[in-house]
This record gives sequence, C-alpha cells and structure tokens, in this order.
Amino acid sequence: MNEFKDVKNILVIKLRHIGDVLLTVPVFRALRETFPGAQISALVNSGTEDVLAGNPLIDEIIVFDRSVKSTSLLIKCIKEFSFLSMVRSRNFDMTVDLTSGDRAAILSLVSGARYRIAYNHDGGFAGKRYLYTHRAEKDGSQHMVLQNFNMVKQFGMTTEDLTVDFFLPNAAKEFANDIFKKHSINKADTVVHIHPTSRWLFKCWRDEYMAQVINWLIENNARVIVTSSPSGREMEKAVNILSLVKDNSKLIDLCGKTTIKQLAAVAARCDLFIGVDSAPMHIAAALNTPVIALFGPSGEEQWRPWGEGHATLIKKLGCKVCQKCESDGVEVRRCLEAIKPAEVIRLISTKLSEKTERSDDSK
Repeated sequence: MNEFKDVKNILVIKLRHIGDVLLTVPVFRALRETFPGAQISALVNSGTEDVLAGNPLIDEIIVFDRSVKSTSLLIKCIKEFSFLSMVRSRNFDMTVDLTSGDRAAILSLVSGARYRIAYNHDGGFAGKRYLYTHRAEKDGSQHMVLQNFNMVKQFGMTTEDLTVDFFLPNAAKEFANDIFKKHSINKADTVVHIHPTSRWLFKCWRDEYMAQVINWLIENNARVIVTSSPSGREMEKAVNILSLVKDNSKLIDLCGKTTIKQLAAVAARCDLFIGVDSAPMHIAAALNTPVIALFGPSGEEQWRPWGEGHATLIKKLGCKVCQKCESDGVEVRRCLEAIKPAEVIRLISTKLSEKTERSDDSK
C-alpha cells in the first residue's frame, strides 16, 4: 500500500448489471478503510445505481446512460466525448476497474489517474492491458464477491468485513408496510417472497414447477408475494405462472409494480425468499432474508447467495456448455428442469422450521 501516495479521489468502475454492481460493496469498504479521507465514487450503468444508493461507504454515484448506445452516430459521439470529458475533469488519483470491458479501460486511462488497477486479462482491443498501472491475477473459480475484493487486496487494500450491504430509504420501508397492511399480513403469518424470473430466461425454472411450489405454500397457510421485473418477457412468464395458481386469496401480485428499493423492502420483511439466479436473489441475501436459490447453467460457486443461512439447489448433469440445450431449442435448461418441486418443497419446510425454532428460542 505504501506505493500509493496522496490518494484523495478514487473511482470504482462497474459497468455491469444490478447483481454484479451490488456484489462490489466489500471493495468500497476496503478502499474506505485504507484511504479513510478519500472521496470515493462509483461509476455504474443507468438502472443499477439503486443497489449502491445510500451506502455511506460511497460519496458519489456517477451514472453512465446506456441509452446513448442506441442513438445516431453523431449524437453518440457527442455524448460519449462529453462523458469522457466529465470523468477527466474530476481529477481522480486512482481508478479500480471491476468491469474488464473496453469502455471501462478507456475511462480508466482518460481519467488521468496516476494509479489504474484492473485484472490481468487478454480480452478486448490490442494493447488494452497496458492502459493500467497495476494488474492483479484473477481466480475465476471464486465467488464474485471475492473476485471483486481480491483485486484490491492484492495491492494491500483490505478489510475484514466482506458484508454486502443494501440500504433501504424510509419511502421504500413505508411502501412495504403499506403492502402488508393492505393485505392484512400480521406478525404471526409466514410470508414468502418469490421472484421467479431473470433478465436471462435460460436461468428460469419451469412455470408449472414454480406454480406447484406456490400452490403448496398457499395450501400450508403461507402468504406469498410474487415479484418480477416490468420487462415484457419477464412479465409474460410471471403472468403465466400466476395463471397456474389455484387459490389467489393468499397471494400478492407485485409483478412489475416495484422499484428496486421497494422490492428490497418487501424482501426484508419476508421469512423466506425463493428464486433463480437474479439480482433480487442477491438483494434478499444482502438483507439477511434466508434464500433458496435454484441454479442451472450459471455458475453456482461464483453466483450463489452471499452470506450465511442460504441454500442453493443445482443438478450437475456433466455439461460443459449449454450448446446442446440451445441447439435443441430447449427453453428451460435440462439442469434446471432436473430440479423437481418436491425437492424445493422439502427445502422450504426445513428453512421454515428453522425460522420457527429461532422464534421459539427468542421467547
């Protein structure tokens, strides 16, 4: 760490999706503990900023408007140049590129920072690796929290606390409170949050299977809250799942009706979260709601819910790639389809029993 002198202004770049951004939190804590007086900024894609908003480890969130990519060439060039100029004008002393993409590499260089940190990789345009002053070695088998954190740890910036925090504003908490009051959910009720969709539909379970789990929960007197993104394909999937539910009297449909913060506030009030590999799964885990996550072709070791008290279900069929499922036109990957509702229900029973035992112990 002694090699980094007069570091007062740091930029962390993560131009990825919502869950990816959330799992960078320990990096900010390591930087804050190493450089306690520094200004620390996060640069993220539009639509992902809410998972970092309110975090006291971060002084500022800079948002890159992804819609610029779909504009005309002239407008795109003007806006890209303006954004680069803004980053340059901020006089950053250090950049930490957690993205590994070409845009992030250019932003790191253009920033003018004396110290530019990234992972050592060969992808992207020729000579890209030379845009950085410090390159860390990456272990792709590790959980993404550790992959992010170990980049800065290799250069002496560290912390003992690898917690992934998510901060809820009062307005989001009030939203969740209103939902619970509106539907007469009380403290004695068992409440389960189900988020059955993902931006990548190949990560999703069979609709009939998810509906069977919801039906079992309702038959066993649980209150079930279902959410999804408002995007067209995810909403279509969620609507189909809900159409297979036999009794809607104990079900609350919030599909497409929440912001990220509102969804998080709902998850925080629930006894259990059930879903696939998705951003809401990571959010629920960050809020210490016990998670049951169903994994298929995405890496369970790298993307499992972070923290204690969570469970994953995965069926490893020996596949090295998903090309066979893709070439066969299989909508639900065979590894996900191999997970049966009865297995999920058994795990739910175990998790809810643990919750009951904890409640009894606290009396």
